[in-house]
Amino acid sequence: MFLSRRQLFASLALKQPVPMRAITKGPKFHWFGYYDKLEFDPTSRYVLGNEVDFEGRSPRAGDTIRVGMVDLQDNDRWIDLGESRAWNWQQGCMLQWVPGSRTDVIWNDRVEGEFVSHIVNVKTGRKRTIPSPVYTLAASGRWGIVCDFRRLNDVRPGYGYAGVPDPNREKLIPEDVGIWKVDLESGKRELLISVADAAGIAYPGGYSENAKHWFNHLLIAPDDRRFIFLHRWRGKKEGAGFSTRMFTANSSGKDLHVLDPYGKTSHFVWRDASRVLAWAWHPSKGDRFYLYQDRTAQVEVVGEGVMTVKGHCTYLAKRGNRWILNDTYPDKERKQNVYLFDTKTRERKPLGSLVAPKEYAGEWRSDTHPRSSPDGRSVVVDSAHAGGRQMYLFDVNGL
Repeated sequence: MFLSRRQLFASLALKQPVPMRAITKGPKFHWFGYYDKLEFDPTSRYVLGNEVDFEGRSPRAGDTIRVGMVDLQDNDRWIDLGESRAWNWQQGCMLQWVPGSRTDVIWNDRVEGEFVSHIVNVKTGRKRTIPSPVYTLAASGRWGIVCDFRRLNDVRPGYGYAGVPDPNREKLIPEDVGIWKVDLESGKRELLISVADAAGIAYPGGYSENAKHWFNHLLIAPDDRRFIFLHRWRGKKEGAGFSTRMFTANSSGKDLHVLDPYGKTSHFVWRDASRVLAWAWHPSKGDRFYLYQDRTAQVEVVGEGVMTVKGHCTYLAKRGNRWILNDTYPDKERKQNVYLFDTKTRERKPLGSLVAPKEYAGEWRSDTHPRSSPDGRSVVVDSAHAGGRQMYLFDVNGL
C-alpha cells in the first residue's frame, strides 16, 4: 500500500500528519458506516464500502445502493458485490466481513417487503439469503444479534430502514420487539430480550411521561459470551432528545446488568471480554471516556485531559490494545479530528483534521467513523471534506 509521489505530495499539501489518500472517487459517493464493524478482510487487502448516486436527503423505500469492496493492491479498484434496499446514512446496510472468513461478507437488504441479509462469497459470487437482518456478529461467525430497524426508523431516522412501517409505532413499551439472536447457518432467530423486559427494570427517578422505548447499538464481546446494548427512551422530559442506559447480557439474553445507569451513554466498544470503553456521564468526573468492568460498579477514566470530547472509539487489537483509535465531531472550525491515543504514554497522535461542509449535518452528516486494518498499518475513514463523501486511507505504519 505505497503512496505514489503525487498522492504523497497531495497529503502533505493538506498538512496531514500522516500520508492519506482517497481510495474511492466520484461521480458517485462512497462510505462504509459504523466504526465497530469489520471493514477490512483478514489480509488487510480488501476494504468494504457502499456506493450511492445522491446525498442530502433521507433514504426512501425505492432508493438502492451498491455494495462492493476496494482492492488496495490493484490501484484501489472498486469491485461490485451487489445491492441493498435496506440502508441508512450512519450505518449503511450493516455490510461487514463474517468473522473468521477470508471470503464471506454479509449485508442487509429488503426483499418482498421483508428485511433480510445476504451472505456472499466474494471470490465465487455464491449468495445465500437468511430471513432476518443482522446488526452485529459473534467472533465465531456463527450467529449475530439484531434489533428492530422498523422501530429505529420511526424513533431515530438515520439508523433505521425505510420501506417497512413499524407495526408497533403506537406502542410505548412493546413486548414482542427487542433483541433477536440470529443463526447464520439456518437463519432461525429467537427473541432474547424484549423492550418491555428492559423497561421493567427500574430507572432511578422513573421514566418521563409518555416515554417511548427502543434498543440500539448492539455489540458482542470478543469471547462471544456476553453482548452490550443501549436501552433508550424519549418522553415529555426528553423532548427531541432521549435518555440512555447501557446494558450487558449473556449470549442467551439472561444475567442482565445495567453497566451505566446514569442516562447519558454514547459511543462504546469492548476492550476485552470483561471491560467496556464508553463516553458517558458519571458522578465521579462528569462527561469522560470511562473503562467499565462488566457486572460490577467499577469505572476508571481513560485519556483524562487528552480525550476530552466524545468520539467513535476502537482499540487496535494488533497492537495489544495499547492504542485507541478515535475521532471527534466537527469543532468550531468544522474540523473532524482523527487520532490515535497511546494509553501507555498518554500521548495523542493526530492522523488528520478533515473539514465537514456545513450541509453535512443531522441525519445525513458524514462522521469519519475510523476503522483500522487487521495488520494495524492502515485506518480508513468516511469524509466529505473534498465535496461529496468518499473513503480515505491513512497510512499509520510509521507510528
